[in-house]
Amino acid sequence: MLKKFLITLGGFIAVFLALGGVKAAQIKKAASSPHTLPPIGVATFESRAETWRPTLNAIGTLAPVQGVTISAEIDGTVVRVAAENGATVKAGDLLVELDTSVERSQVAAAEARAELAKINIDRTRGLFEQKAISRSEFDAATAAYKQAGAEVAALRAVIGKKQVRAPFEGRVGIRVINLGQYVGRGAPLMPLQRLDPVYVNFSLPQRHLPALAIGQRLGLQVDAFAGRRFDATVSAINAEVDAVTRNIFVQATVPNPREELRSGMFARVEVELPGGDQVVVVPATAIAYASYGNSVYVVERMKGPDGAEYLGVRQQFVKLGGTRGDLVGIVDGLKPGQKVVSTGVFKLRNGAEVQINDSVQPSANSAPRLPNT
Repeated sequence: MLKKFLITLGGFIAVFLALGGVKAAQIKKAASSPHTLPPIGVATFESRAETWRPTLNAIGTLAPVQGVTISAEIDGTVVRVAAENGATVKAGDLLVELDTSVERSQVAAAEARAELAKINIDRTRGLFEQKAISRSEFDAATAAYKQAGAEVAALRAVIGKKQVRAPFEGRVGIRVINLGQYVGRGAPLMPLQRLDPVYVNFSLPQRHLPALAIGQRLGLQVDAFAGRRFDATVSAINAEVDAVTRNIFVQATVPNPREELRSGMFARVEVELPGGDQVVVVPATAIAYASYGNSVYVVERMKGPDGAEYLGVRQQFVKLGGTRGDLVGIVDGLKPGQKVVSTGVFKLRNGAEVQINDSVQPSANSAPRLPNT
């Protein structure tokens, strides 16, 4: 009986040891084969080469190349508004006409006096040549004739000033007068601005003065056209540095053929400096920062211990350059065109199997802007 019990117990122990050995072998095999673990979901980004030029950033304001507020030179009542709000006018076009009925009557009287003075000068000239009158009488007639002519010219000049005309080609703004309104001398009538091209005025610290030059290229962005870049060229650099701020005032010319940009707009200016560095750019989320070295995970085809291929990641240490917005420049350790993990870096290890899902990507903008809240 005891012998039978020992044989049975020995059988159980043998089976238990056999099962334990098989399980230990399975665990050891699983531990040595990372790709047998469930794939890790990641998003990827294809690295690309860019030339990053050094830039200077500033805040600017748009101003017209030519812009004025048309004012009345003489008192009068508005009898005609020839240019409506927003109209495009040419140099010399009539904008506003003031009442000239009194001046026209005065011109008619002055012309009659001038005609009489001409008759008198012709008569006195003949008498003076015949020595029938004195020189002083002839001079008085001559002066009266010139005075009558000057009076006519002065009245016609007044009539001309009551016909307000455009001094240059441009676009009329919103008028501030109405038909029948009486306006005094110097009263504003309407704005007139030439919108193509426009100026952008901005200031930079004086230490950047050696890097500035006439004709230098720059770009600008305005809130009205988010994400769009307008090209400009430096046209003037102030001759003095502001003694209070120690900034140098710079003016650039912006082509504006479609008149999209308007005077007074706020602009973000980016001045391009000569030279530039070649870098490979990736999103900042692709960098695994560590005290012993920064790295990225490169996605590539790999082979497991059993020879089966799988999509895995390789940890690649890199040397970082500068940053621009959401992008980081890599100067060594990565080539253009390599696919790197852009999200999920913290879950990875060298050789881990991954599954790519690029439906949602992190921002990768070199000049990101926060929403205006």
